[in-house]
Amino acid sequence: MHHASSKDPLHCPVLLDKALEGLRIRPDGLYVDGTFGRGGHSAAIRERLNDTGRLIALDQDPEAEAVALEQFAGDARCQFLRCSFDQLLPRLQALELAGRVDGVLLDLGVSSPQLDTPERGFSFMRDGPLDMRMDPSRGESAAQWLARADEDDIAQVLRVLGEERFARRIARHLVTRRLETPIERTGQLAALVAEAIPRHERHKHPATRSFQAIRLHINGELEALATCLAMLPEVLAPAGRLVVISFHSLEDRMVKRFIRRQSEGEPLPRGLPVTTPPPGRTLLRIGKALRPSPCELADNPRARSAVLRVAERLP
Repeated sequence: MHHASSKDPLHCPVLLDKALEGLRIRPDGLYVDGTFGRGGHSAAIRERLNDTGRLIALDQDPEAEAVALEQFAGDARCQFLRCSFDQLLPRLQALELAGRVDGVLLDLGVSSPQLDTPERGFSFMRDGPLDMRMDPSRGESAAQWLARADEDDIAQVLRVLGEERFARRIARHLVTRRLETPIERTGQLAALVAEAIPRHERHKHPATRSFQAIRLHINGELEALATCLAMLPEVLAPAGRLVVISFHSLEDRMVKRFIRRQSEGEPLPRGLPVTTPPPGRTLLRIGKALRPSPCELADNPRARSAVLRVAERLP
């Protein structure tokens, strides 16, 4: 999808040029790539920095860490932090850099190597153990969750996070079938989800929404995003830029509402003479939401749901 080295033509990061434009990179600035992935965005940011510029990249995935350590080797301007972006503010405070960041990039998609490595259990196209954790050293796997969650919980996750119309039917089917055989492989889960959906309703791959929902749930992705967004006004320097690329309507809605709330500030009682901007305004929305070009979509069908939004920290 969009987290691989820029040398690999198959993995051109989605909306890369627009993201770089949105960040408005100054050669001597300080930038944060909150989702390093396989380093596509970081490599492009780094090329635009001079000797005094700095790049800090974050990722919770141990494989991303290995790529970063190799990519950043010997480059004093770059630093990798192995953590989720919901740790951004405390980690920057520890480095005494909070409030000094000129640009933060968040690319919320799962990286192609994660999807394409069957052992990570993200993909219903390639059979593997049902894991789905971004950081396999922490928390419970998808298989463990599906073994213990009750029908209501499963249905709720599929309905809310997957926007899946057949959430209840799928949940009931999974709970019935796991009594016979534990659900431990991606291929098995994909087949069970397909069985629960009426044949005439199977448009794109029937398991797409369910896999997405379980992945978001297992990794607490929406909670992490909400936490990270709330920190950004304290992270960014005045006129610092925020660029977010989301691939899921719930994430995009969260980003859109956050930017709107921060750019409108506290609602004031009507009828007051207003001479200063309302309190609580921290951001200015920059431009409209952007989507991939037709040529990008031809290269990369996984980009079809990508939406990019930009905001700027008010002084």
